Amino acid sequence: MPLPQKRFQPLAFFINIFIPLVFGALGGLITVRSVKTWYPGIAKPSFNPPNWLFGPVWSTLFIIIGIAAYFVWTKRSRIVHLPRTIAVYFIQLILNLGWSFLFFYDHLIGAALIEIIALLIVILINGLVFYKIDKTAGLLFIPYFMWVSFATVLTYNIFILNQV
Repeated sequence: MPLPQKRFQPLAFFINIFIPLVFGALGGLITVRSVKTWYPGIAKPSFNPPNWLFGPVWSTLFIIIGIAAYFVWTKRSRIVHLPRTIAVYFIQLILNLGWSFLFFYDHLIGAALIEIIALLIVILINGLVFYKIDKTAGLLFIPYFMWVSFATVLTYNIFILNQV
């Protein structure tokens, strides 16, 4: 017999959205100075999106990630490996923040490329882990995976174009 569905829990919902948004805000703080100083001076491929697009895309993705986390959180009592699930989730958030630090703060494009590949792998793992718990939560990671795949290609091209 299936377990009854829990009612919507607004506080938990907002906390789960707030967490990735905090990581995003920290990344934004790391990024903002270099976007005005260093970033305009480096070579970028022709398919590089305009700067104004990144904020709305990332904000939307962080909200989606938070919604996925909420769906998983509502099923936490049934998750056999809850600490592992939480760890994978926070590792991908930390790696996401780490890319901003390496790329925009330290200007280490090659290190950022290696790091974003690791991020992409962990996003895939996180999405699969979430999918096993809640199919919708796992599917919500698809846009995030696709955007970071694009960001990986972009990072690679920026790395190649800026070899000295």
